[in-house]
Amino acid sequence: MSELIDNPRKRKDLLKHMILELHDGAAPEAVKGQLVRLMGQVPYGDVVQVEQELISEGLPQEKVLRMCDVHAAALKGNIDLSNMKPAPVGHPVHTFTQENNALEELIGDAEEVFGEIEASDDSENVTPFFEKLRAIFGNLWEVDKHYRRKENLLFPYLEKQGITGPPTVMWAKDDQVRTLIKGALEALKLAKETSSDEARALVALSFRPAMVAVSEMIMKESQILFPMCTDLLSDTEWYEIAEQSPEVGFCLYDPKTRWIPENLPQSEHANLPNGRIVLPTGSFDLGEITALFNALPVDITFVDKNDTVRYFSLGKDRIFQRDRAIIGRQVQFCHPPKSVHIVNQILSDFRSGRQDKAEFWITMNGKFVHISYYAVRSETGEYLGTVELTMDIAPYRALEGERRLLNYETKGEATHA
Repeated sequence: MSELIDNPRKRKDLLKHMILELHDGAAPEAVKGQLVRLMGQVPYGDVVQVEQELISEGLPQEKVLRMCDVHAAALKGNIDLSNMKPAPVGHPVHTFTQENNALEELIGDAEEVFGEIEASDDSENVTPFFEKLRAIFGNLWEVDKHYRRKENLLFPYLEKQGITGPPTVMWAKDDQVRTLIKGALEALKLAKETSSDEARALVALSFRPAMVAVSEMIMKESQILFPMCTDLLSDTEWYEIAEQSPEVGFCLYDPKTRWIPENLPQSEHANLPNGRIVLPTGSFDLGEITALFNALPVDITFVDKNDTVRYFSLGKDRIFQRDRAIIGRQVQFCHPPKSVHIVNQILSDFRSGRQDKAEFWITMNGKFVHISYYAVRSETGEYLGTVELTMDIAPYRALEGERRLLNYETKGEATHA
């Protein structure tokens, strides 16, 4: 039998046979026993190649999709990762992995809160647990950005190499996860409007499938997808993925290190594209416009017409901390639940044209903070989004009289002119 195992083609044929056994109804645990006994650990590349072959040979993708979780259960813990290349900090695989680690922590938090819901026998005190769980699932929805980077940035490189079936199946599984999380969020919303016992049953029905689906996708990515992609993709291709990733956004993790392969030609990692950004009243290059926004004494955040956070400035003294994990996130999930109705009211009024500006001011940590929201519209009046400006105006409120002479006060020695 060792000769069979050492022969790559025969090993793949054996794996294919076992997967077909699963499709024919064999119990996953029985197949797993065969895998352990006959093959030891399965090379991760074999799994994808075999599924691609099965699809190419006529096994419907829909059937593969239905059995995907059974495959994972049978293969879990029996995939050989010893040859997987380590990913440096900032590399897309490192970022994907850190995001999965954060998702697993979030799942642990959700399990803890759900346990408190199940253990509680006080109908009046169970509602706060539902609110906690709803906030956790709001954060769990951030996995959508993780999946979109995988689907739109990573999968095209697999398809160029003829690997089309497994990415299609995985994308469909991603959509199933999205549906389950949305269902759980809806159940948690309805839980506030029903009796305690009905709410528990409603949440229990949607909670467990969503948690399991996210966990199983983490396993499929970490044990099959990412190891295989580290073998197939070049550093230049990974660099292209890394450079496009901030546009989609990150999931519960902000990669602060920009990864640039050592062997990448200088022209391919220049900070500035050729040409300038031309506006009606002038032009900038990318470095200039980035530095300009960051130099302004005001925090800027832009939310597009779909309520998605697209940009924030990086001034040196931000009022409210931001990290790039919010890029691509629904703005409603960036606020505590108790204030979301205000956010929705502003966005609704801006979108309809009823209002163009909203202002607030608060005292916080010795600062007098002015927060203003402005509707952003095209020349024809089409709603494009909302810009938030935040600024400490305490120094301006304290001004008296006039200053007509130059007087530097904030950097170096005082200078008068």
